[in-house]
Amino acid sequence: SENGTRCILSSSSEFPEGFFTPQERKDGGIVIYFIIILYMFLAVSIVCDDYFLPSLEIISECLGLSQDVAGATFMAAGSSAPELVTAFLGAFVTKGDIGVSTILGSAIYNLLGISAACGLFSSVVSRLSCWPLFRDCLAYTISAAAVLAMISDNRIYWYESASLLLIYGCYILVLCFDIKINQYLMKKFSPCCTCFTKAMEENAEQQPLVGWRDESGPLIRQQSRTDSGIFQDELDYSQLSTSLHGLDEISEDHPNVFTMPEADMKRILWVLSLPIITIFYLTIPDCRRQFWRNWFMVTFLISAAWISAITYVLVWMVTIAGETLGIPESVMGLTLLAAGTSVPDTVASVLVARKGNGDMAMSNIVGSNVFDMLCLGIPWFIKTAFINTSGPIEVNSSGLTYTAISLICSVGFIFLAVHLNGWKIDKKLGTICLVLYLVFTVLSILYELGIIGNNPTRVCGN
Repeated sequence: SENGTRCILSSSSEFPEGFFTPQERKDGGIVIYFIIILYMFLAVSIVCDDYFLPSLEIISECLGLSQDVAGATFMAAGSSAPELVTAFLGAFVTKGDIGVSTILGSAIYNLLGISAACGLFSSVVSRLSCWPLFRDCLAYTISAAAVLAMISDNRIYWYESASLLLIYGCYILVLCFDIKINQYLMKKFSPCCTCFTKAMEENAEQQPLVGWRDESGPLIRQQSRTDSGIFQDELDYSQLSTSLHGLDEISEDHPNVFTMPEADMKRILWVLSLPIITIFYLTIPDCRRQFWRNWFMVTFLISAAWISAITYVLVWMVTIAGETLGIPESVMGLTLLAAGTSVPDTVASVLVARKGNGDMAMSNIVGSNVFDMLCLGIPWFIKTAFINTSGPIEVNSSGLTYTAISLICSVGFIFLAVHLNGWKIDKKLGTICLVLYLVFTVLSILYELGIIGNNPTRVCGN
């Protein structure tokens, strides 16, 4: 426009109309939306805790993956399923920038907000390894820089989207040789880097996904990292399986999901969540039970699909609630919507952090962002290489300079904060990340509102 104000589409334009008219929502209908939002939080917690993470455990066991590799691959892919769906919608359905804005807009929350949640909501202090965090932060910095370079000219060509897939392929290749690379770097840099020295000292004592204990203490092996760091091969423990829920022997069947909890508060939540528990029970095979154990990949895929559907409803309800309360569009996109799309990552990371699996939590946090970059590359490549080969995809890159600076700074800050905190996740790190997230969010909101910088925005039609 003439005064330089940028027009952005309303977030609600990407969703169906709500149950009530704007006036009915203001007269009290908004309460229904908040009830649905809370119920969706409960639903995503149940599907992650009872189906998604147990299937991830068995996948890790079968493939011999370490905590950090499992968190950066399967866990990141499953919990980032909503972003993948959003990216496909943006490329093929809405023809807008919803995929780019959702993924890049929620990146800082993914890094700092979820790290804060892991530290503040976990009563267990989790130790972190230097190499996995460095590896994932470097991969994310490279992938984010590639995306920002691609959309700087507002056009996406097939070879640019193909290079994004190539970057992720290189990242997966590094993960395949993760153990050898880790051992080489520890030997090479341990004399001059204290974090690598500590990693070598603690390498033999690395804990499984959930630290089961023998009367004499944990089983310690010199090459536990080489064995994947999760599952031990000793004969005495051949019938034991580590589990995100602390299961003991795989021969014992898991209690039925319809078993009523003992505590009063848990009973209330169980009764309230009974409808959603029944739906999940009828649609997702419970791989924790012996009968369905070999169906773990089906469990993983269906639970990821449920996570996507729940997140869609959650973000839809949050969007309408935010508009009803009069929250500015740019503010809502950077806060409520960013947090809403990242609910699966938040729940999954906090659940594993509570079990003391720090590397898995952090690799999911950063690895899911790397996967989010791939979420943009796949639909872009399909559209430019096979569907619309005549020209590039048009995108809007307004405000990306500040986004680029924010992403790079947030990656650097999280790595520095973990280093200064002694390579552990605790409440101190959670507080630091929360403060940093609030600072970044406030600056982003001020920038989007045009108070700082020269990037004023308004909702189209207003």
